[in-house]
Amino acid sequence: MQNSMLTFEKKTLMKPLYLVFALIISVTGFSQSGELFFLKGKVVTTVKELREVNVYNLRSESSTATDETGNYSLFVKVGDTLRFQNLQTETKKIVLTEADVKKSLLVTQLLPKIIELEEVEIQDHSNINAVSLGILDKPAKKYTPAERRLKTATDLDATASAGMMAGGSIGLDPILNAISGRTEMLKKELEVERKERLITKVENQFKPEYFTNRLKIPSEYVKGFLYYIADDSKLDEYMKKKNKGLAKFRLSELASQYLTLLKNGKE
Repeated sequence: MQNSMLTFEKKTLMKPLYLVFALIISVTGFSQSGELFFLKGKVVTTVKELREVNVYNLRSESSTATDETGNYSLFVKVGDTLRFQNLQTETKKIVLTEADVKKSLLVTQLLPKIIELEEVEIQDHSNINAVSLGILDKPAKKYTPAERRLKTATDLDATASAGMMAGGSIGLDPILNAISGRTEMLKKELEVERKERLITKVENQFKPEYFTNRLKIPSEYVKGFLYYIADDSKLDEYMKKKNKGLAKFRLSELASQYLTLLKNGKE
């Protein structure tokens, strides 16, 4: 009977001890899982000149921002969720693991944000020009460099002169250019330019094989033939009008003449 009483007393005393040990273990475990860590992190991305990224802890509602090199630091716990936000990158969330908080530097990769542009409508305003607006009666003539130089040298510029009884005077430049021979020189330059332009047009429209196979001109004389046709006003007119059919017909006539000249020259 006495032994039974002792056993009952021991069991009664042990129950509070078990509860105390369980409470200690539970508190210890809770304190370990709730431990604060000073996290050092770095944000990396392919975006050039990335502005500061906001790093927000959803649990503690605390935040910080990266510096110019992408580094940041803040206190966290295991299991915290960090949100990274920036106008230039996609928003990203990560849940911190024990391995993350124990790293000397936690590196997070952010993707650049793709901004979709609204549909762009390109309108054609080619019909709006000086003629359609009533500024000119007809399109202004476009001058080549040689044409522009000749026009400048030969135009008579009538300018008002209050000291002249006639009420105006004539610029002397065109007269001096004519006397010095500059006008004639510019006319020759213009003629050379026109010939070179025609040769270029023909070469762009017709391949070398056309002259040798179709027009039967020996390859070593093709260049000479091009200089020969450069003086032809009809061919020049057809090429300006982009009439390839008439241009071919005229080239055939000129090729026949050129081959005759070559034949006579060899005899």
